[in-house]
Amino acid sequence: MSAKINETSSKPIYLQLYEKTKKDIVDGVYGRGDKLPSKRTVAEESGVSVISVEHAYGLLCDEGYVESKQRSGFFVTFSARDGFVSAENTTAVVHAQPRKSNRPVFPFSVLTKTMRRVISDYGEEILEKSPSSGCVQLKGALAKYLAQNRGIHADVSQIIVGSGAEYLYGLIVGLLGKELVYGIEDPSYEKIEKVYRASGVKCELLSLGNNGIKSGALAKTSAQVLHVSPYRSFPTGVTANASKRHEYIRWANKKSNRIIIEDDFESEFSVSTKPEETLFTLGNGNVIYMNTFSLTVSPSLRVGYMVIPQSLVKTFNEKLGFYSCTVPTFEQFVLAELISRGDFARHVNSVRRKKRAEQKSEK
Repeated sequence: MSAKINETSSKPIYLQLYEKTKKDIVDGVYGRGDKLPSKRTVAEESGVSVISVEHAYGLLCDEGYVESKQRSGFFVTFSARDGFVSAENTTAVVHAQPRKSNRPVFPFSVLTKTMRRVISDYGEEILEKSPSSGCVQLKGALAKYLAQNRGIHADVSQIIVGSGAEYLYGLIVGLLGKELVYGIEDPSYEKIEKVYRASGVKCELLSLGNNGIKSGALAKTSAQVLHVSPYRSFPTGVTANASKRHEYIRWANKKSNRIIIEDDFESEFSVSTKPEETLFTLGNGNVIYMNTFSLTVSPSLRVGYMVIPQSLVKTFNEKLGFYSCTVPTFEQFVLAELISRGDFARHVNSVRRKKRAEQKSEK
């Protein structure tokens, strides 16, 4: 494997190596069980340091594309044929902690300083009514943040701001329709099912295995909408590995009316040294991405957002554009400032560094 490195790119060398190797694995250049070239071989052929290759291979391990075997090397664990014939361990470990436990604390001094600055800089503008899908300041800041930190490239028209995840679940029903069947993880965050059923939607509970929804359950479901938390499902803590994420996308691609709702709660605090791979970036315009600031800033803000496919923007505006935004303009401006000035990213990175340090100390 000789990866062509673009030395003029702003993208770090290890990320270029990671992306090239991941593409080779997904495209079948390396099949399940194949051994990747040694770190030294890749370094010599590509003209980079062994450390860069080691970092790239480490990211592939984090996401479940490969595994490291001591004294043997790195072996591919991903297969494009995975799914619909399950060989999964069917037991999912359920953790007892409530969803809000161990919440990292956003620096209060930074938050209050930003609030004062918003009041001073924006003045009476904070009293104005927000546009129905959210203020352009926040949506613009989110668009840049998602592109830089999550690999999600979306126009501001695709971003919808609302008062938390539960409110957004209801909007999704209004957008996609009550007549569809919604498949949800079993077990899952209890409010997901409650909101859908309260909205008059039929839900199918799809059993979780150790890597995500069991392949057999996914193959048999009559659902047209699949609601998943691929990074870390609550309350089980189950994370969908690379094979399972691609399986979800293949499920959605099989029929034109299928769509995935990617509930990305908590992924910012991954211990990985790169952002977690999202279904939205893997999808083909059939994934709705959603996240909130409940964990990253404060649950009291009650602010969430979703990114809808470009193909659904017109439908959203026609069906739901009359709704008033449920998040106060002041809070949107505060979040926009936190994101634009880098305070939000610094907090996220600080928490991730601490978690990585704790993980190393436990080994």
